[in-house]
Amino acid sequence: MTTPSFITEPAREIPLLLDTDVIVVGGGTTGPLAAISAARQGRRVVLIERFGSLGGNMTLGLNTKPSGALIGGLPLEIWNLARTMGGAGDDYMAVVKTGSVKIASPCDPEIMKMLLTRLCADSGVQILFETTVSGPVMDGDVVKGVFVESKRGRQYIAGQVVIDCSADADIAARANAPFVMGSGDAEQAMQPVSMYFTMDRVDLVRLAQWARTTDDVPARAIPDTDEGLAYGLWLTGFNKSLRQFQADTGVKLQRDNITLKTADGRMYVNATRVVGVDVFSPVEFTNAVLECYRQIEGVARYLRERVPGFEQARIEQVAPVLGVRETRHIVGEYTLTGADSLDGTHFEDSIAADVSAVDIHDPKGADVDFQGRRPYEIPYRSLLPLGVEQLLVAGRCISADHAAHARSRNMPACMATGQAAGIAAAVAVETGTTVRRVSVAEVQRRLRALGMPLYGEEVQGAVSETAEA
Repeated sequence: MTTPSFITEPAREIPLLLDTDVIVVGGGTTGPLAAISAARQGRRVVLIERFGSLGGNMTLGLNTKPSGALIGGLPLEIWNLARTMGGAGDDYMAVVKTGSVKIASPCDPEIMKMLLTRLCADSGVQILFETTVSGPVMDGDVVKGVFVESKRGRQYIAGQVVIDCSADADIAARANAPFVMGSGDAEQAMQPVSMYFTMDRVDLVRLAQWARTTDDVPARAIPDTDEGLAYGLWLTGFNKSLRQFQADTGVKLQRDNITLKTADGRMYVNATRVVGVDVFSPVEFTNAVLECYRQIEGVARYLRERVPGFEQARIEQVAPVLGVRETRHIVGEYTLTGADSLDGTHFEDSIAADVSAVDIHDPKGADVDFQGRRPYEIPYRSLLPLGVEQLLVAGRCISADHAAHARSRNMPACMATGQAAGIAAAVAVETGTTVRRVSVAEVQRRLRALGMPLYGEEVQGAVSETAEA
């Protein structure tokens, strides 16, 4: 008997689960900011998350560090709250090849999970954990809600505005909004995937003393005091010793350099890489996870054998999720370009000034390019996908090209676009208009009331001490 290549499901009635104002899809780095922002404006908000906690790559993924400064609004509020809870340290200046770039300290991912959840609950957001969004509910080209799958089965949630914070533009794509993959050309090049892990029993004082004297760690932030090591140690490089280790042992690793950083005294290691992965293929996705596991074992051995301070270290935790840097970019009313992100193009409809570092992991596996540059602006139009109404997109899948994505994919930008999308959705519902025709001036006014800088000139000194375009 031949197995059919497809089957047809019978039609069925899908029950209503909730009727709300704003639906936020995805509770990662971006979604909670969108949900809290909309709820604080008095809207009914549902936040849907496929895992059992919030924060995504920031928490579950063990990434923890924003790769730039948090300069205002709800993102800065959250980090300051984390600091009062002992869940984040002070900002620090990291030495990179373009000078020095200001970076918000890593957070404690467990504290951040609880903090984000509490802020959502206190704002009146209805969180739905362990719930997957399978697609949009459409009326022509207007999004009217989403279909969800949970232990209860298939249901739908009705809403006036949907904000796609899925990171992969899942809702936009399934609503037939145009998008490009990666570089947008025939090659569709995308930054590689990776997986964080942590190590304990690291002698941070010994490691810091060695790092101050070696020439193998050119990008770094090393605190002046031993107490500062808990949240303030950041080291990137190790290129020469990595090459020598591989030559001596035959262990094959996939990155030319690695990054180490501390959060609450734990060592977070960013050292794996898998290129050319189609993360929408469950087989390729799984193979990438297995390859990351193999690399983690090799990197842990390298650190123990070759880096002072790691002699007694052991693997403590491996992220339960794969870190995906790039997939779909929606095609919006405006596509943010690499030139915009480097030259600081001014946009009258800017909803955030961002000072994230340029952080490029080469799609073909070359060395990481991490540098501080001047602030840039993100226009509201980049959150508006073409061809679909009542849908906003926030996070790393906004309308930005492959080059601009090197900045806009980072946490400060994702958090800022989430905040802006939440405000815009709330204003649209409140004023009875569409998100495409909402008063951007009113959205900007409310963002300014939250202390969010909108234009690059307002935060010129926040990015670096010496870096220029």
